[in-house]
Amino acid sequence: MGTSGTAAVLRHPRERLLLEEVEIADPREDEVLVAIAASGVCASDVHLADGTLEIPGLGGYPLPIVPGHEAAGVVEQVGSAVRTVQPGDHVIINIYPGCGRCRPCVLGRAAECSEVRPGALPGGGSRLTSNGATVHQMSSCSSFAERTVVPQRGCVKIPPEMPLDRACLIGCGVATGFAAVFHVADVRPGDSVLVLGVGGVGLNVVQSAVLAGARTVVAVDLGATRLDKAKEFGATHVLDASSATWTTAVREIVAGGVDHGFEVVSTPTTVRQVYDATRDGGMVTVVGLAPPGSTVALPTVPSKTFTRGGLRWARPASDFRALVDLYLAGRFKLDELVTDERPMREVNEVMDSMRRGLPGRTILTNEEVLLNSRARGG
Repeated sequence: MGTSGTAAVLRHPRERLLLEEVEIADPREDEVLVAIAASGVCASDVHLADGTLEIPGLGGYPLPIVPGHEAAGVVEQVGSAVRTVQPGDHVIINIYPGCGRCRPCVLGRAAECSEVRPGALPGGGSRLTSNGATVHQMSSCSSFAERTVVPQRGCVKIPPEMPLDRACLIGCGVATGFAAVFHVADVRPGDSVLVLGVGGVGLNVVQSAVLAGARTVVAVDLGATRLDKAKEFGATHVLDASSATWTTAVREIVAGGVDHGFEVVSTPTTVRQVYDATRDGGMVTVVGLAPPGSTVALPTVPSKTFTRGGLRWARPASDFRALVDLYLAGRFKLDELVTDERPMREVNEVMDSMRRGLPGRTILTNEEVLLNSRARGG
């Protein structure tokens, strides 16, 4: 029978998203229909709209497509084999659900699942159509919409008292910073940390490093606004990236360089800068999304561990719930990440503001779903 709803559809790269009525098929046996309450707007959504987002080894996303992947909502309908959620449950979307059967999935690396395909669900294809033609789904999700269908493994149930317009941030930007610190770099109490780029993801690297017990957290970015925000999130030192000598300043703050350097900008220049500010024997973790084809020249000595980190290394079933618990206990900042909440019809204006580099995170909301969720959550 299916249903329908408004969605923001990208039909051509570098053009505005079009608000259209799309048809939504009933979920298959292991899928879930979710009413989207809130969706963060991430840099990856902008890259998709601008035609510069690719999945390594798989290429770009097919068009037309509904962007959006950082989301939370309420379950409306479930397939016959779904056991983990039921209608009425509040959920965060997990954009790396995997098939649950292959070796990478069994080892906890669902992002490497062989069934991951740009624009399609793990079960194959999309559940969205417009006038009978397929509209593809971004990252097994497509949250710039009133409703979407996701895999059962793409839903992480959370308690109803967790605000959905904060929970949505956990699905990408927050979990990316958290996973980089705890699962990739394995920051330990007493370690020293550098974070280059303290926007929507970098701030979560900062506060995760503080949570891990880092002794020194040096935040580097352009302008006082971002640096003041980094202090609010726990940075012990801040440096302006416009200074040609900031890497030297890091090595003066922490003699010889930091134990862990996190790069959250991802240009060849900034990756090399973080490498230079990290001590011999330390670890450099590249969290940002580098442009396709980017390369970085690094010396073979001194010896430093060089790795990539972020959401692909998250453990959604445990990490998402842990982050919810930390927020509800007042130990993890989410409110402070949000600068604005806007209705979905203003999605293009929000995307344009991100292209201009305006700070903070804007949340797109479905007010009816959000108000109903607040009533249920008390």
